[in-house]
Amino acid sequence: MSAGFRFRDFVPEESSEKGFETLFKLFMQLVTITSGDVAEALSWLNELDKQYGLTDNDYGMGNFIDDLKKKGYIDENEQELGSFKITPKTEQGIRKSALEEIFGKLKKGNSGNHRTPQTGQGDELSTDIRDFRFGDSLDQISMTESIRNAQLNHGFGESGDDFMLAEGDLEVRETEHKTQTSTVLMIDISHSMILYGEDRITPAKKVAMALAELVKQKYPKDFLDVIVFGNDAWEIKVKDLPYLEVGPYHTNTVAGLELAMDLLRKRKTANKQIFMITDGKPTCLKEGNGYYKNSFGLDRKVVNKTLNLAAAARRLKIPITTFMIASDPYLQQFVEEFTQVNQGKAYFSGLKGLGHLIFEDYKKNRRKTL
Repeated sequence: MSAGFRFRDFVPEESSEKGFETLFKLFMQLVTITSGDVAEALSWLNELDKQYGLTDNDYGMGNFIDDLKKKGYIDENEQELGSFKITPKTEQGIRKSALEEIFGKLKKGNSGNHRTPQTGQGDELSTDIRDFRFGDSLDQISMTESIRNAQLNHGFGESGDDFMLAEGDLEVRETEHKTQTSTVLMIDISHSMILYGEDRITPAKKVAMALAELVKQKYPKDFLDVIVFGNDAWEIKVKDLPYLEVGPYHTNTVAGLELAMDLLRKRKTANKQIFMITDGKPTCLKEGNGYYKNSFGLDRKVVNKTLNLAAAARRLKIPITTFMIASDPYLQQFVEEFTQVNQGKAYFSGLKGLGHLIFEDYKKNRRKTL
């Protein structure tokens, strides 16, 4: 008699790849927080390893660093031997990670450009049928409807020899017009973004990276410019977002808005908008070779110039969506006044929901001509 089969619990072998993936997720978070400083990120990872035992005898931190180099995530810094810098592959990975973290719960939808309620030149067929007009392309002709019209209007015998298709029989299927959107994302890097022991700049960076990756993946024909503002305002590239740091700056919202509007004036798209992430009131203006600064309360000189720019943006049909990371009543009152002047939108949000709000508003604004 056969002894049959013996079954026991299956215990899979520990994989070094699993160890790498666990450490890599933490590393990507840490290198974002440290603004691309690989040494500091690895130092923090070592501390976490000591506290929580992330590595073992089979896969240690040395193995992880070697794998980072082999997989192309870090390179030796040529200017400083023995130190490392992140690669473009890591920069893209950080953006994708931010996209998954902030927009990970979004439902699947059609990829491509922005839909609009209008029909017109486009590459996606709609359900609307109309008569043929001079200038319509041949690939728009709906052959089924056109042949049916020919049969009804002229008839043809069984052999089909007397089939006739006239211009009046032709019908075309409309295509949906798709539009472009030009967006400027403004990020406040004033000192208040790290005051009181609260890190506000890291979540703001994640939102910016997620939005950039979203536009790149789903709306490649769109334009996205990113600027930062402190005492002054300047443009940065998307690849620079992981390295973004807060400076010893005041908040020159006027300079940020002026630069944003200058960038949008150069775009030929019908839809233009500004997203502004900030946690504080405007406190600074550029005057000649110096600055006018006042961090106490709402300085009317600074506020009035900011409101004037909000009105100018409205006249240019540029809505401004403000994401205020603060709960002070007098700051909310300023944002409400700013939003009313611009006829834009404002959200008073904690950082937890910031990414979702930005996406939702982006989705609404892009669907219509503003």
